[in-house]
Amino acid sequence: MAEGETEKEYDTRKAIEGLRERFQGLTTTLKESPESPSEASLRFCQEFCQVLVEHAGRWKTEEDPLPLLEAYTVAILSYAKATSCLSSECENVPRVLENLALSCVELLLSLPEHVPGALWEDFQSSVKSAHGFLQDNGNTQLHMLSAIAQEPGVWSNTTLCGIMSNEKPEIDKVHEFLKMEGPALLNMRIKHLIKQNRSEKAALLAKMCSEYPEYEGKWNFKQTYLVCLCMTKTQENLTQETHKKWCL
Repeated sequence: MAEGETEKEYDTRKAIEGLRERFQGLTTTLKESPESPSEASLRFCQEFCQVLVEHAGRWKTEEDPLPLLEAYTVAILSYAKATSCLSSECENVPRVLENLALSCVELLLSLPEHVPGALWEDFQSSVKSAHGFLQDNGNTQLHMLSAIAQEPGVWSNTTLCGIMSNEKPEIDKVHEFLKMEGPALLNMRIKHLIKQNRSEKAALLAKMCSEYPEYEGKWNFKQTYLVCLCMTKTQENLTQETHKKWCL
């Protein structure tokens, strides 16, 4: 073990190293496979998912979710590096990446406020590299993760904090933030806040999204805002907002 490293930290580090090696082995097998590109890609996707599930099962994520974030980080970069060898004719190729990215975003949204600096920096660096590999092939499936990785923390963006605190940030900064995040990530943030019984903050964010010209009338942000009002406002307030909705 490294100096100052606990047994738990050592076990996690060795498990992550083993995971990285297994992914590298799968990529090597993919490149050297005698099968057709489509068949080799399907096999790679299946074995990639199996390896990730096996390793994810090692940790009790409800007690400590950070090792799973490390595993996702390694998986995302490993998969991105392999994409140039994967066949576009295999429908599993984009599906695996999409599910992996969504699972990682869901985990990130549920993490404690503070993620250790070294782990966060590794996440940022890996996502940036992976996003670059994919963009070279015209793939933008890591957009949500890329947006999160640009910040010092999952919920630390100053404009986002201002919106959820009802501080009314400058509208130009609000629009810039909403555009950078994209509707899918914003929708996931709102749903997470609702799930965590933070409906007032969810309502503030949903309201901003519903008023953003590029999202207006899309993604059901207005309906979500009204649902949040049902949880937080009086019947009179809700009636007023509903009247505004149908009179637009």
